[in-house]
Amino acid sequence: MLGIELQRNGLIPLSRQVYQALRDSILKGRLTSDDVLPSTRELAKQLSVSRNTVLEAYEMLYSEGFIETSQGSPSRVVRGLLLEQRSLSLKPIEKTIDNSIKYQADFKTGLPDISKFPKRFWLQLQSKASEAMQTELWGYSGPEGLPVLREQIAGWLFRRRGISVNPKDIFITAGATQALHLLSGLFKKEDREIIIEDPCHIGMFRVLQESGYNIHPTPVDEHGLRTELLKANGASAIYVTPSHQFPLGGVLSAGRRAALIRFARENKMYILEDDYDSEFRYSGSPVSPLYSMDPNRVIYIGTFSKILFPALRIGYIILPAQLQSKWRQIRTYSDVQNPPFEQAALAEFLRLGKLDRYVQKMRRIYGFRRQLLLNSLEEVFGSIPQPWGDSAGLHIALQFPGMCFGSDFFRLEKEYGIRAVPVEYHSIIKGFHQDKLLLGYGHMSEEEIRKGILLLHKFISTFGYKE
Repeated sequence: MLGIELQRNGLIPLSRQVYQALRDSILKGRLTSDDVLPSTRELAKQLSVSRNTVLEAYEMLYSEGFIETSQGSPSRVVRGLLLEQRSLSLKPIEKTIDNSIKYQADFKTGLPDISKFPKRFWLQLQSKASEAMQTELWGYSGPEGLPVLREQIAGWLFRRRGISVNPKDIFITAGATQALHLLSGLFKKEDREIIIEDPCHIGMFRVLQESGYNIHPTPVDEHGLRTELLKANGASAIYVTPSHQFPLGGVLSAGRRAALIRFARENKMYILEDDYDSEFRYSGSPVSPLYSMDPNRVIYIGTFSKILFPALRIGYIILPAQLQSKWRQIRTYSDVQNPPFEQAALAEFLRLGKLDRYVQKMRRIYGFRRQLLLNSLEEVFGSIPQPWGDSAGLHIALQFPGMCFGSDFFRLEKEYGIRAVPVEYHSIIKGFHQDKLLLGYGHMSEEEIRKGILLLHKFISTFGYKE
């Protein structure tokens, strides 16, 4: 009568199968308002199941309001439950970037060489740190992050950057992108304006744009942000990468740093300093952060993802005291905290001095690969490509005078088996950097670099990228 078919060897209990079948019949109108259901004995006999199975199904229907029943009366379908069945209008799925493509020459930026990371030691460290963790830290440990990690980061910054930071001013994040997303909620000016470098990391630009900010791009050159072009425009903050500008690689000069801080003070703005991959500097010590010049006006953003491995979603910010209460509130009502186990492992990695030694090792490797890339470029292209920026980071910006990497470049290079990003892709105002390419090298072997440059030269020669 009811058309119920049971899967007797299925994973779903028989009582739930009966419930689901009756519920669907009610919603689709096969059982209508005030229809009387069979008695539990009768339905159990029809389905060849125990009466308790049907009783349990009826109890589920009753508790969810599908049927009504009373002592001595049969169970009836409640009124008003019929749902109109509508066909779905399916939209075509938008195409996304396919990261599964195997390129013959992959110069993607921002990729460290994770093959060198001591994975086994890290897993052992994480296991030991988790076992030793106090029971209360398996619960909610708070939006600040583990105290032991904040203390170790403060020590790291003193050793590597020469800045003295109170661990209580350090807040753990799930990387630089999350930090910027959360920071975007700290500033409450109605006009929601922010100044940003141009070109800049397009991902960070989109984070700010999607947070409702009106973006005011300010040009950069080989020496970083052009502070003489800054205009207040009612902005609440300035986003910069002063130690290794992304993507052009410049280091903000002392004069421009002082000018930037004066500008922020005069206009009551905060400076969001993203210390993008400047840990790997190949000529001299790492550049001192802008934060050291004015801790009350500069918010420092750091991450360990580029230093260690991208799957480690641990970063940090250094916040002025006046913003810390609001940060705690925003973080609490977003995702509360980072998982404590990775934090504990990273704290121990820092305490043992492993990170210091690992950075020294990788700086030698990356420095060698950078020089190999430059040598290969000179051998293959001659003196045509001109490197921009400081000798640091995991990528290099190259200017090819007289060439223009236009809108068709991405499509053609993909077909040719190459991935190299034009600077124009990261530009807010287009047309000023069409002759520049970004070549990432941190993740590439020596052989991959040499073969990649040969293939790039063949590609550029074949398609003749000229203005």
